[in-house]
Amino acid sequence: MTSLWLDQQSASVPTDAFEPERHYDAVVVGAGITGLTTALLLARAGKSVAVLEARSIGAVTTGHTTAKLSLLQGGVMSGIRSRGSSRVLKAYVEGNREGQQWMLRYLDEHGVDVQRRDAFTYAGTAEGLSSLDDEYEACREAGLDVERVDDVGLPFETHGALRLREQAQFDPMHVLRALAADVREHGGVIIEGVRVKDVDTGEPSRVTSAVGDVLASIVVLATGIPILDRGLYFAKVKPSRSYAQAYRVPGAQLPQGMYLSIDSPGRSLRTAPRGAEELLIVGGNGHTVGRESDTEALVDDLEHWTQQYFPGAVRTHAWSAQDYESMNLVPFVGWMPRTHHRVVLATGYNKWGMTNAVAAALSIAADVLDGSIPWAKTLHHRITLPQDVAHSVVANAEVAGRLASGWAAGLHSLPVEVPAEGAGVVGMYDKEPTAVSTVDGTTCRLSAVCTHLGGIVTWNGAERSWDCPLHGSRFDAQGHLLEGPAVDDLRAVDEPELPGDEHEAVVDES
Repeated sequence: MTSLWLDQQSASVPTDAFEPERHYDAVVVGAGITGLTTALLLARAGKSVAVLEARSIGAVTTGHTTAKLSLLQGGVMSGIRSRGSSRVLKAYVEGNREGQQWMLRYLDEHGVDVQRRDAFTYAGTAEGLSSLDDEYEACREAGLDVERVDDVGLPFETHGALRLREQAQFDPMHVLRALAADVREHGGVIIEGVRVKDVDTGEPSRVTSAVGDVLASIVVLATGIPILDRGLYFAKVKPSRSYAQAYRVPGAQLPQGMYLSIDSPGRSLRTAPRGAEELLIVGGNGHTVGRESDTEALVDDLEHWTQQYFPGAVRTHAWSAQDYESMNLVPFVGWMPRTHHRVVLATGYNKWGMTNAVAAALSIAADVLDGSIPWAKTLHHRITLPQDVAHSVVANAEVAGRLASGWAAGLHSLPVEVPAEGAGVVGMYDKEPTAVSTVDGTTCRLSAVCTHLGGIVTWNGAERSWDCPLHGSRFDAQGHLLEGPAVDDLRAVDEPELPGDEHEAVVDES
């Protein structure tokens, strides 16, 4: 599954050389929009900066987003208001507005193409109207100039909508290329293929990677979810995966806004210019990572839905993205506990990373450079309310249940036959939970135990990956780490002697 944004030869950015034991003022881990924007702000301030990226620039969340730079965000505002206070809600919106304005100015100054679009949040069912009412009230309270509309120009029935005019969309890889070039112009380095595995805080801190160590006065974790377990952020956010597909729709008048349903099933729509044509992007069908039994059915459902309302649409790309939702829908941004103000983090954007990433970068830069931003200060000191605790208790109880059920399922023997092409199974071999899959004709046998906190991975048929249902770590069919809080690959298991037919086999359907 390759995203529209990453399917471009021009998207690659040259990597700098890794210099072991070199000392930087700041090491930024992760080369998405959060990491590169933070790196640029610090480099502009005269700091020596290195960005370390485990894979390639934009390879994870930023390269798989739908890239809406919008302050109208589905049901987020009413969700924040119901879990927090008006003060927190207004600070969140102010931070997102400042992030949006910063990005729009930056892209205008650097000649990066931006399409200005009205944003719509619509009710796809009559039952969704009450949620729309709540969101309207929360948006108005937060100072957003939203309006109620009836007709949103979509080829299917809707039951009312909110509109916020003059929002924006873009190609996120165009943004990353501009940021990367700017970081280098200000003396920073960007090094791909360096997976950071640990940080030993001190003066300076030692940043440990698979290829060597570097030293840093400040470390910024811009990795989607922190790779360090200090602060237990893996237990404070919920990992979610959702799907997107791009289509060529011949002879159709495509809707020109940015659309998101406030009710289920989730649907996101926008267009994207590609050369002389304009493609339709359809997204939705989100679920908790590792807990969906048939991810291929979710992809097929988006395809069928698109064909129903945009007849003759031809799919050109299909991809998915991972996001992390905090219990009160407000991102965690700031100093990581017990690191003596040497490690700073950002996580929990809840699918709205284009504005939240820049807001996080502005907040982090202010922290590092001893500045002060009023809205950031409010968000840093927000109070955890009883309902947040309740959400956290439920979420972590689900995690504990998945841990127990995963190990219980792994007690059965492996199947006699190797999995069919594109399939994966989990079973017991030599007293160890083992994951076996066949992809492109190659069968791989791996430990089924996630290298983060020991969850039993499940097979994701749509993406042909092993996904952990506890905290969202993901691995490819060969066991190589893709994303999440884990820092190590799944261990390969020697090819077993196939068990006899008398053993019971369990196909992973968790």
